[in-house]
Amino acid sequence: MRDLIQYAIPGFVILLVVEIIVTVKQQKDYYVSKDTASSLSMGIGNVIISAVIGKAMVLGAFTLAYQFRLFTIDMTQWWAWAILFFADDFSYYWFHRISHSSRYFWASHVVHHSSMKYNLGTALRQTWTGNLSGAFIFWIWLPLAGFSPIAIMTMQSISLLYQFWIHTELIDKFPKPIEFIFNTPSHHRVHHGSDLDYLDKNHAGILIIWDRMFGTFEIERNRPTYGLVTNVNSHNPVRIAFHEWVAIGQDIRRATSLRAALGYIFGPPGWSHDGSRKTTKQLREKKEEVTELT
Repeated sequence: MRDLIQYAIPGFVILLVVEIIVTVKQQKDYYVSKDTASSLSMGIGNVIISAVIGKAMVLGAFTLAYQFRLFTIDMTQWWAWAILFFADDFSYYWFHRISHSSRYFWASHVVHHSSMKYNLGTALRQTWTGNLSGAFIFWIWLPLAGFSPIAIMTMQSISLLYQFWIHTELIDKFPKPIEFIFNTPSHHRVHHGSDLDYLDKNHAGILIIWDRMFGTFEIERNRPTYGLVTNVNSHNPVRIAFHEWVAIGQDIRRATSLRAALGYIFGPPGWSHDGSRKTTKQLREKKEEVTELT
């Protein structure tokens, strides 16, 4: 099996060049050369790691789970693909949401949020450690339910292909019915915002309905401030890829107990045993307190 993403690379490059040309003509500030070079480096690294070990490991895990399946779903039927579409998108939502609420998974996902720009280049800024750290476990229930491993990985690729084009500021908003159902550039710009109102919102893959159902939806009101609450301030791909893993190791060394050490690994990003840093929830609570006082 060859990953659909590999076939799509020429299309990614063409659309990226087109967006750069339009951006230059409109004299927008959407691109910075060093930032784009970093994003492309991360994307290339992701493809190489996936080709060498990542996809093989995921396929192996799915194939093993498939041996213990409860049913055998016939993937020659259209309805099987329709069900798989929703099941995959549901799985992606929870993977994405937990990647923002557990530092262990955030350590890989933070790479995608590390750019202070929002463009098609940012879409290619992908993790080097996602599959290696076990992100695929959020989909492991699908082969157990009876979906074939190849079909699952194909649907995952389709989801990633969809998510490429929504990384743009050149598209404002679509008609309300589309914005209500689908993840759009407007919804995903919110997700990439580091503004407090936008943090940990709009985790959708293709369908925004999951965010609406589970209380994580936020509408775009103003242009977001892109990047992280505390930015990496580096264009070095190696630092971008591993800086949060290194930070976790440093925090474990300063932990005062096993509980604190586990908190630094699996707790929400920003958690600290001494309150020296704040999580998104704590930042919002502090803002509410200040608002009440004023």
